[in-house]
Amino acid sequence: MFSIDKRTFVSVYALLFILFYATAAHGEWERLNQGLELGSFLSPQISAGEAPMIRVLRIDLQYYGLRLLNASAVKDKRSMTAKKWSLKHGLTAAINASMYQEDHITSVSLMRTKGHINNPRLSKDKAILAFDRRESSLPEVRIFDRQCDNFNELSNRFRSLVQSIRMISCRGTNVWQRQTEPWSTAALAMDRNGKILFIHVKVPHSTHDLINILQMLPLAIDRAMYLEGGPEAQLFVQGDAKSYEFFGSYSGAFANTTSPGYAWPIPNILGIFRKPINSSGN
Repeated sequence: MFSIDKRTFVSVYALLFILFYATAAHGEWERLNQGLELGSFLSPQISAGEAPMIRVLRIDLQYYGLRLLNASAVKDKRSMTAKKWSLKHGLTAAINASMYQEDHITSVSLMRTKGHINNPRLSKDKAILAFDRRESSLPEVRIFDRQCDNFNELSNRFRSLVQSIRMISCRGTNVWQRQTEPWSTAALAMDRNGKILFIHVKVPHSTHDLINILQMLPLAIDRAMYLEGGPEAQLFVQGDAKSYEFFGSYSGAFANTTSPGYAWPIPNILGIFRKPINSSGN
């Protein structure tokens, strides 16, 4: 009978992984509209079910602006799926804005936008998304890293703030501790060209491993922050010709259970809208 020693097996496996990843990491980009592309990348994460795809919506801020919407800002406090938020408010795309508390309304950390405060509390989390600038000299969108940036000095210069957990720091490092528990993920990043990335991964990954994979992909990520995990994690995008809806699945004790088959209502979303032609973005 043919046999193979352990070291040879490991070497062959490593070679296959490298060849597999070298092919998968290139992925493919689909142009949905001017300034809007959807990337699909095959993760090296092994899955017994569907292909472990990483979806990345790349957004050019020359053509699109960010908007934060909260169920807490409306009378009936009604949560909706990312798709329904988008269709109701004329958004091109939407993703989870952050994790939320047991009241199913309030973000776990600081969250405010023009005319409404969902949560005024600044937590210990290091990443803060800032947009709706008050001065044209500022960048339209920025991810503050409180380890590197003076957030107290700059926070009042942006009307909209969303705080969450860092994934990739201002120094380009993976700052998520190793863990064994995997889950679906929704995340947000900025690349080195100043574009926004909405990221959705349905097949459960440990966050630490997912960050390592994202850094190996041709995404040129500068900073990244975690938005949501599990069945709640979702992304909806509507292009000129077609639309896509992605949502999470169960993990942990329910790892062998398939997706619930539908997107869950969520209370807070980050959306993008098409800027008027010749808009300055101020």
